Amino acid sequence: MYNVKEIVANKPSRFTYGHRMCAGCGAPAVARMILRAVHEDDHVVVANATGCMEVSTFIYPYTSWTDSYIHSAFENAAATESGVEGAYNALKRKGKIAENENTKFIVFGGDGGTYDIGIQSLSGAMERGHDMTYVCYDNGAYMNTGIQRSSATPKFADTTTSPAGKVIPGKMQSRKDLTEIMVAHNLPYVAQTAAITNFKDLYEKAEKAIYTKGGKFLNVLAPCPRGWGYPTDDLMAINKLAVETCYWPLYEVENGVYHVNYKPAKKLPVTEFLKTQKRFKHLFKPGNEWMLEAFQEEVDKRWNELLVKEEMTNKAE
Repeated sequence: MYNVKEIVANKPSRFTYGHRMCAGCGAPAVARMILRAVHEDDHVVVANATGCMEVSTFIYPYTSWTDSYIHSAFENAAATESGVEGAYNALKRKGKIAENENTKFIVFGGDGGTYDIGIQSLSGAMERGHDMTYVCYDNGAYMNTGIQRSSATPKFADTTTSPAGKVIPGKMQSRKDLTEIMVAHNLPYVAQTAAITNFKDLYEKAEKAIYTKGGKFLNVLAPCPRGWGYPTDDLMAINKLAVETCYWPLYEVENGVYHVNYKPAKKLPVTEFLKTQKRFKHLFKPGNEWMLEAFQEEVDKRWNELLVKEEMTNKAE
């Protein structure tokens, strides 16, 4: 569909240099590619929940965002963008904004501000059907405030509030499946993707989401070198292993119909993904084999359920 080199790479970047994000962080790559999916003549209003991306990209008077940008509190980025979208519509009706002016509304939030603290405003905005795209850059914990566990944190992961030791072997609860929660809102478009090596999947899903009418949700894996414990130059390898082990499947749901975008020819064991990260190093100690088995069982269960949903919804179409 796209010649990435000629069409995507040569677009001017709407998320530009000068940010203070950590080396090896997945979030800047996510923001840059998603904004590249916006057509060049269109304007964007970005709302950004408090978090790593906000504190590192918008330090007054400096900014890495070339479009309109609003910093919202942890819990209300989706509500803020709902109000902005509503205000633009009202101004168009009153003739104060030209009818042909095309403005896109995009929210960025980490998993803390999306899965947990901000889920009420996200759910409300999606249920009301505001024409906006919500992007969760999922790094699996509250990284900005000290690597505390969130509901996006995988089971058994070591965090500062679920420390692996003699009392508990890391986080004791399974990761919330927010992508499926958003599917349950009956949205026109929901997708799960990652900043993997060629970016094609991320770019195409971002463009589809931004130019589909109504509320849309993108859940994007965005590894964190500090919280996960991996060398900064391993970012893309980590993303690839998450996909190849089916820990993080690439799929989209269009009007309730599932499409799995990538099915590994040879699905790797999830240990290939886990062993790259210090937050899971205790799983590989003698006597903890049961945790590896439980982790693999959960990954397989979710993957198989996804394949069934794809088959059933495509049959019903």
